[in-house]
Amino acid sequence: MSAVSNDQFFASVPVFAEFEGVANTGNYRPLPEDWILALADIVGSTQAIEDGRYKDVNMAGASVISAVLNAVGKGDYPFVFGGDGALIALPASQEDAARQALAAVQAWVKEDLDLTLRAAIVPVADIRQEGLDVRVARYSASPYVTYAMFAGGGNSWAERQMKDGKYTIDPAPPGTRPDLEGLSCRWNPIAAENGEIVSIIAVPGAAGSGPEFQSLVTKIVAISSEQGRGGHPVPFDGPKLSFSMKGIDREAKATAPGHRLRQKLMIIMQLALTTLFYRLGIPFGPFDARRYKRDVAGNSDFRKFDDGLKMTIDVDRARLERIEALLEDAQRSGIARYGLHRQESALMTCFVPTPLSRDHMHFIDGASGGYAVAASKLTGKKLGAVSVTP
Repeated sequence: MSAVSNDQFFASVPVFAEFEGVANTGNYRPLPEDWILALADIVGSTQAIEDGRYKDVNMAGASVISAVLNAVGKGDYPFVFGGDGALIALPASQEDAARQALAAVQAWVKEDLDLTLRAAIVPVADIRQEGLDVRVARYSASPYVTYAMFAGGGNSWAERQMKDGKYTIDPAPPGTRPDLEGLSCRWNPIAAENGEIVSIIAVPGAAGSGPEFQSLVTKIVAISSEQGRGGHPVPFDGPKLSFSMKGIDREAKATAPGHRLRQKLMIIMQLALTTLFYRLGIPFGPFDARRYKRDVAGNSDFRKFDDGLKMTIDVDRARLERIEALLEDAQRSGIARYGLHRQESALMTCFVPTPLSRDHMHFIDGASGGYAVAASKLTGKKLGAVSVTP
């Protein structure tokens, strides 16, 4: 496969618009043989969450996507956000750029967030030698944004290898800074409206052959869809124009380390203008604040498939009880293992190449531990609920 066709691979994957399509194996295509997986996660995220630092953890995870995509020229490559980490699939021709970006993110996360990020690059060819695969599908969250869905077991294997100390990348020297242009964490947590914000992870169990697990996924998605908009935790018209000063400070520090105060003032000015023109209901040149806020909701990745179902949804008690009953039954029968975590609000970290374009991306998680707590219940860490300072 040529370099040109490699770069165009993800664009060639057929797009499906109904989320139920994540359970359809026909929507997935195998990654090219000479591709790599660039991945990272926070070491000791359990303790950081217990210390009330989940927004820092979340931002560190999103910074992996921002840094790598910026390093490779914002190409159209598949990625997935996991709360305390992320994974990006790339052609081998982009390995050096990805390696440098991950090393720089490690240095930045340590120095600015006082967290430890481990990172690795795993060849897809090595994954296939283990009898696993990395297959990718393309889900259209809105007319402007698509997100990658992953299947085949390869991502999970790569993550286990990284945690075992294999394929790892050493941090860059102190003072090295990644390009985090577009990374944003200025929104306040988004309160539940239907009942609770619930982060769910369901992965195949020992007896979870394809059809049985696919059926479970279909049933869970169907129940959440009864809630309206699939249990989307962000209101249809977008989140309230309510912003976190700590989040603004984090963003300024990340995106303009040498000009933090100036960047902070610029962000505050942008938000003030956005609020003003939103209330007036008039556009500011090409920027329409009301349209932008609706796009924030439409472009958000509140549900995904990454070798298992991951959802952060706003659901009422009756539907949640039905979902839990399905998961419990599937776990008893060996079809699935699951982790579930309830919270009062959702958290949104964004990657916004430019607010004037409509392809801005928004990563949704639970605000009090989210996917990280749900995953801890899968592994038996029994991490409890926490309060997060926005």
